[in-house]
Amino acid sequence: MKTVMVTGGAGFIGSNFIHYLLRVEPDVQVINLDALTYAGSLENLVDVSSNPRYTFVQGDICDAVFVDDLLRQYQVDTVVHFAAESHVDRSILGPRQFVETNVMGTFTLLDAVRKYWIQEKGLPLDDVRFHHVSTDEVFGSLSAGEAAWTEESSYAPNSPYAASKASSDHLVRSYGHTFGLPYTLTNCSNNYGPFQFPEKLIPLIILNAIEGKPLPVYGDGQQIRDWLHVEDHCEAIHLVLKKGKTGSTYNIGGENQPANLTIVETICDILDEVLTDAQNKPHKNLINFVTDRPGHDRRYDMDIHKINTELGWKPRRTLAQGLLDTVNWYLSHPDWVAVIRQKQEYKGWMDANYKSR
Repeated sequence: MKTVMVTGGAGFIGSNFIHYLLRVEPDVQVINLDALTYAGSLENLVDVSSNPRYTFVQGDICDAVFVDDLLRQYQVDTVVHFAAESHVDRSILGPRQFVETNVMGTFTLLDAVRKYWIQEKGLPLDDVRFHHVSTDEVFGSLSAGEAAWTEESSYAPNSPYAASKASSDHLVRSYGHTFGLPYTLTNCSNNYGPFQFPEKLIPLIILNAIEGKPLPVYGDGQQIRDWLHVEDHCEAIHLVLKKGKTGSTYNIGGENQPANLTIVETICDILDEVLTDAQNKPHKNLINFVTDRPGHDRRYDMDIHKINTELGWKPRRTLAQGLLDTVNWYLSHPDWVAVIRQKQEYKGWMDANYKSR
């Protein structure tokens, strides 16, 4: 890797990956391509903005001419593709944007690198890589006791978001098989940690609890997810880029299976301990069960045997430690929270999604 283009690098996982990459790869140049839609913010990257190895470029991954020019201008040899619409609830209210960004955006990127790397031979094919970041949601939903998903599990997406990500995964594989594009693909479980947009479960619960607001829990709260700290995810992606086999897919998970209600209650317990003068203790009293979302998947579980045996990766953080660190991060970054919450798109979304429940 000499020049890495990170798409969606101003978002939650993308910005964490840029921090990680600049830290562990002292000679790499990083190009951050982001459209700065509602979930992307340069506030996430303030501390690297003056780094001479970091360049921010605002643009749309669906703009083929723009992407073509960008690849050539910076002689990009590695693309790490995070850019995506990623919130299931938003995909239910407005699925079109998910198809445009996640499917057509991925297609545009793939076709751009195909032309530059393969047709024009702009760089040696042995020196390039397209890495696609996907989700466990493409596999559908598991019942109680059903075996965890492996890399060979069938796709069965249940939401417009999951279907759009499944489509993009298939496009990546097709470009590898048909055109010989060097790619790797990872399917990760639910991420959490610093810089996560506060519409997602964990930051939403943390911030509402701090302010004494209701803590919305969908349905009975017994939906099960596998939670992965974003730093562990970044380490896994970096390892796949360095040592993963071209044309391979790797599952990345946190090796835990709590119910959503357990996550909410754990955060409440942490806040009870760290906020000694809080007026809302016990914070569990703020829990409010609300109408479930349509088609809510019941259980996810990721088998990480392949990445563990082939590359030696496993998550470093326990869920308990990761949640404590995350709570402390949000408590110590009120300025970041204030800036993000001022976005009109955030305010409108929270009203649209929760007031009717």
